[in-house]
Amino acid sequence: MLKSKSVLIGIGGGIAAYKVCEVISSLFQAGAKVRVILTETGQQFITPLTVSTLSRHQAYTDADFWQANHSRPLHIALGEEADLFLIAPLTANTLGKLTHGLADNLLTNTVLASRCPILLAPAMNTEMWEQPVIRRNWQQLTQNSRYHSIGPGSGLLACDRVGSGRMAEPAEIITQLQSLAHTQGQQDFNGKRILISGGGTREHLDPVRFLGNPSTGKMALALAQAASDRGGIVTLVHGPIAPELLPISPNYQLISVVSADQMEAVMMSHFVESEIIIMSAAVADVKPAYYTNHKLPKKELPTDLKLESVTDILAKLGSLKKADQILIGFAAQTGDIINPALDKLKRKKLDLIVANPIDKPDSGFGTDTNQAIFIKADGQQQPIKSCSKLELAHQLLDFVNLEKLRRRNIKL
Repeated sequence: MLKSKSVLIGIGGGIAAYKVCEVISSLFQAGAKVRVILTETGQQFITPLTVSTLSRHQAYTDADFWQANHSRPLHIALGEEADLFLIAPLTANTLGKLTHGLADNLLTNTVLASRCPILLAPAMNTEMWEQPVIRRNWQQLTQNSRYHSIGPGSGLLACDRVGSGRMAEPAEIITQLQSLAHTQGQQDFNGKRILISGGGTREHLDPVRFLGNPSTGKMALALAQAASDRGGIVTLVHGPIAPELLPISPNYQLISVVSADQMEAVMMSHFVESEIIIMSAAVADVKPAYYTNHKLPKKELPTDLKLESVTDILAKLGSLKKADQILIGFAAQTGDIINPALDKLKRKKLDLIVANPIDKPDSGFGTDTNQAIFIKADGQQQPIKSCSKLELAHQLLDFVNLEKLRRRNIKL
């Protein structure tokens, strides 16, 4: 999603500057064109040599800004070239300057000379972050639609205090930049309530053994991230997900469940208020007919396991769906993926379905990439080539926007 994008990074003066080195390296490896501005105080924490080595390009400082040896003013050239602008760590000093339109160094002048989306990753001591003047500046600046924020989170700070003010982690910053690269900062789902299910359910025979599937929840996490990045009020109801996959500071609500019955209960409690519902969870179709609340000895395990059906959550939602709601399902298939998906689309009264091959390389359960065919209720299809799950999530939301536009035109 960042390949060939021109990403400009402004590094402020804070110990969190060391984290930006990983961001620069990751962006370069993703194929982005990376340019870096180091403020005077930023150079106290990392050197221009470090930055230029990681970005494979000269690091720009105030010394370059005040020299008249450029064919065009440096701040103008950098600002016009940028597709995305990251400021990390954003210090209290730079925050104050940006809020009031002040420009006395290369970084702040370049901000005023650019038009691209700007991602702000603040980092400072908890006492500083919680000062009324800082909160006022932050609220005022982020009301500007050009500025987008990530963090700060909470944790152990360099001052040995545990509290808010910790800069977002590099992986989180990269994900946010990927979303901005796709949307250019458009908040086209602003205020929309979006309900998403994800991961696999577990149907237990006893406290240790269960029927399950290989779903990791990565696709649902990508959907939740994409929808919240576009302004949605997102609730993600998920089965067991490995802790390392969960976001550190999510900008959406996470509700953890285990069984299909638990997922059904939570989905139903949030269904009525939701405008868009995306059922990407791999819900079990059956469960053991009997549950034992203690671990069964091996010799007592049934050789003929009796099963019973669980509630078809998606079909139940389809039967209750109102005209102003959009209900989306996933069909994970092997072999022919279209005909089973069309059948599921009609039977469960869906508006859209994602036909997803799980027998192809780098697609389906547990992978970081995916491919699919989006199918609408009217039969319209859109194939999606292999891409990151975040990119597929954004393309699905684009598809949803087309459906919303179609409905609006019908009403007109």
